[in-house]
Amino acid sequence: MFTHLHVHTEYSLLDGMCRISSLISRAKEIGMDSLAITDHGVMYGVIDFYLAARAAGIKPIIGCEVYVAPQGRLNKKVESKTAYHLTLLAKDDTGYNNLLQLVTRAHLEGFYYKPRVDRELFHQYNQGLVVLSGCLQGEIPSLIVEDRYGEARDVARWSRETFKDYYLEIQRHPIPEQEKVNSELISISKELDIPLVATNDVHYVNQRDASAQDLLLCIQTNSSVSNEKG
Repeated sequence: MFTHLHVHTEYSLLDGMCRISSLISRAKEIGMDSLAITDHGVMYGVIDFYLAARAAGIKPIIGCEVYVAPQGRLNKKVESKTAYHLTLLAKDDTGYNNLLQLVTRAHLEGFYYKPRVDRELFHQYNQGLVVLSGCLQGEIPSLIVEDRYGEARDVARWSRETFKDYYLEIQRHPIPEQEKVNSELISISKELDIPLVATNDVHYVNQRDASAQDLLLCIQTNSSVSNEKG
């Protein structure tokens, strides 16, 4: 049975539309026996998610899609606004506690537009975590899109050395850059002996919710549904 490892609930504010009760009900309905929660930069929903999943007989996987500041979490200049996405999953109690530390320090020390972590924190809190390279907004996919293949491999090497359980994350969504990124991730996987994991960037429960989620993103980006690039 496929397990969703990249899931945004209602706690990914102005982005995710999965109400936890509906998410768990749907997972139970289609026979899933495990499910992750990976909200953007926060862990507000993990207790409700954990309790609901356990009550439904589904194994809860606690995680977070964190924002990584490439120039360090303490750098809060305008040019350092960009932050890459990275998917973290707790493998055990140590991983859960390290995830709490990372998210807490991201808010208290690294907040600049978003709660941000950095490599310094990853050196301190890397135990007990399963790490996936992220969606198209991840550092490696972003470098691939910009044709910076050597730098993408450097990041992959650093990640493999830093995290005991590290995977290159491939997705298939109707986005032009996705296939280019996937092809290069497969090459990096073979070249550097880093395993692949397939995820789906889940933001809503049912297909009929897509238009509502589109409206939610328009509110977030101050755009309109008629603007296809918004």
